[in-house]
Amino acid sequence: MGKRKENSTNSLNESYIVESCDLTYAICKIGGRWKLLILCRLENGKLRFSELRNQITGITERMLTLQLRELEKEGLITRTVHAEVPPRVDYELTDIALELVPIWKQLSQWGAKHKNRVPKQ
Repeated sequence: MGKRKENSTNSLNESYIVESCDLTYAICKIGGRWKLLILCRLENGKLRFSELRNQITGITERMLTLQLRELEKEGLITRTVHAEVPPRVDYELTDIALELVPIWKQLSQWGAKHKNRVPKQ
């Protein structure tokens, strides 16, 4: 994922929207195709990279790596590197992410209730 210039119109608009609306801020932190799925997989404890990759059908290693880096940067997961041969890396939810668990469970219930109500186009 490429970097945007800090003073680009897109960056300025995103900054304004995120700073002026707490809900938008929250959605930007967990939004995207894979982030919530990754967070949900980590809900029950630590997982290694390969375990995450095996549990998420369709995600490439590159995309998983990028999403994990973003989630770590946002403070939602921690990455622990163990000094072993071969190296072992674990990922787990931070306390901030654990606060989201009841929220994403409610969103999941809402989605299950409403996804079949919208006619498919």
